[in-house]
Amino acid sequence: MTQLRLPLQRPEGARKDEFIVGDANARVVHHLEHWGTWPVMAALLVGPRKSGRSLLARLFTRRAGGQMIDDAGRASETAIFHAWNLAQADHKPLLLVADFAPPEWSVRLPDLRSRLAATPVLRIEEPDDGLFAAILRQQFDRHELDVREEAIGWMLKRVERTYLALTRIVDALDNEAMARDTRRITLPLARSALQASGLLVHMRGELDLGDCPAPTPREET
Repeated sequence: MTQLRLPLQRPEGARKDEFIVGDANARVVHHLEHWGTWPVMAALLVGPRKSGRSLLARLFTRRAGGQMIDDAGRASETAIFHAWNLAQADHKPLLLVADFAPPEWSVRLPDLRSRLAATPVLRIEEPDDGLFAAILRQQFDRHELDVREEAIGWMLKRVERTYLALTRIVDALDNEAMARDTRRITLPLARSALQASGLLVHMRGELDLGDCPAPTPREET
C-alpha cells in the first residue's frame, strides 16, 4: 500500500514545502496515509484558510497518484461528479479541498449530492500551541528572519492561535524588518511591529504590564 509520510518536525535543510504535523492535523494525515482502506476513493479535506490544506493535498496527490480539486465549493459540479466516478473506476484517490463540507456549501446536482454524502470529511483544526510555534519558526526561516527565542516566547503568550493570525504576524515582522533594513527580530522590534499592526491579544486573562505605561503619580493636595 502506498503511504504518505510527512515529517513531524522540519529537519535542518528540509524543503520549504514540508508540511508540519501536530495534534490539529494528525488524524487527517493518518487518514491520508491509509487511503487504500477508504470506503470510497474520495475524501473532503476542509479547514481554516492558511492551514496548509492545499499544500497537504498537493503532497498527497503527488505521492498517491490521485487527483485534487482545490476550492471545491466553487468548482464545477459536473467536473467534480465525473472526477468522483473516475476515482472509483481507476481506484485512484480524489481529494476535494474546501472551506466547509456540504451542506454548508450548496450542491444542486442530486447525483453529486448523494456521492458527497458518502464521502469522508477530513477536518484540520486551528493549531495547538506546539504546532503554532513550529509553523511560526518554519515561516520565519522561509522569510529568512532571524527571530530571537525570547521574542518568540513573548509572542506565543500574546497572539491569537489561528493560521490567519500566524500569517499576518510573519508579514508584519517581515515588513518591519525590511523597513529597518535588518533580518534580525528582537523583542523590542517584535513588540513595536505587532502593536502597530493590532495583532496583540492578552491570552488566558493575562495582563502584560510591560506593555502599559507606568501610572502617573497623583499629587497630594
